[in-house]
Amino acid sequence: MTRPVHFEIHASDPVSLVKFYTDVFGWKFNHMPQFSYWLIDTGSGDGINGGMVQRRGPAPAPDAPVSAYVCSLGIDSVDTCLDRAVKAGAVVALPKMTIPGVGYQAYVKDPDGNLVGLHQPDRSAK
Repeated sequence: MTRPVHFEIHASDPVSLVKFYTDVFGWKFNHMPQFSYWLIDTGSGDGINGGMVQRRGPAPAPDAPVSAYVCSLGIDSVDTCLDRAVKAGAVVALPKMTIPGVGYQAYVKDPDGNLVGLHQPDRSAK
């Protein structure tokens, strides 16, 4: 079976998105100027690390359909994370919903229009 091992975020202004993802999720970034690339360390435990690259074209329009894989991040609280994300410049794309027996899910668009899923596991969710 093939599993995801790396993700990439495309950014019109990588420096501002580094601040957003650091402030909201606590990620660490390592800029590799020779490649115009930022390695992303998302922390320890289950999950994968990624990278950020300079966007090669315009950011998605606000009403554009999703045209890439969407990553969902495992978080402790959808409510807390939504609040932090909005304060840091995100827009709620889909509000918090309950997935019975699984947990809670919401989606935001980061300040550059990239869609990010927020997943709070909770088997008792109804």
